[in-house]
Amino acid sequence: MSGVGPVEPGEGTHVRDAPPAPRPRRGPRAPYLGRHRRAVTGALLVVAVLAGGGSLYLTRPRSEPPPAPPFPSQVTAVAYLYPQATNVNTAPRGFTFAVEVTTEFGPPVTVVAISQPYAGLSVTSSPRTPFRTKPGSPRKITLTLRVTECGKVPRNAGLPFLDVTLRNTRAMETHSFIPGPQYARDLSRALQVACSNDSQ
Repeated sequence: MSGVGPVEPGEGTHVRDAPPAPRPRRGPRAPYLGRHRRAVTGALLVVAVLAGGGSLYLTRPRSEPPPAPPFPSQVTAVAYLYPQATNVNTAPRGFTFAVEVTTEFGPPVTVVAISQPYAGLSVTSSPRTPFRTKPGSPRKITLTLRVTECGKVPRNAGLPFLDVTLRNTRAMETHSFIPGPQYARDLSRALQVACSNDSQ
């Protein structure tokens, strides 16, 4: 016979069948995973979405916190207006002045107390403390000063001041306000009149 054909195996040789590939070993959870593949895939997807959302939330740009409100003494002014005539209800050796308290901006400021430095002089206000002032709404305050002991007040008050305790949402503090030269002149005149007949 002539021609080229398939090669025939020789004597003592034959084609062996390859052994079957070993099956992968399956762990004890493999049957469970096989039966619940869709549920497991869905749970993994939910976990991935939650992790991505949490990452976006934690890395989001954050706005700056609002600035703290100013200290009350930084936004409050006390201005002297004029002396007022004393009335029949004013105690002996007493006199009254009008001042204006203004809060310039920020949260409302409460005037907790008003005092002055002289030991022989007491002061009360109308309205009585505490009272509140709001930005843009100046409040006129009547101060009634009464000499309790002439020997402990100066006959010529050079730069008298008022100690005003203020409070807002930021802090409470006592600040000394100098109402100005006209207040000093009027206070000195009132003290001289109040103590003119005193032997001390």
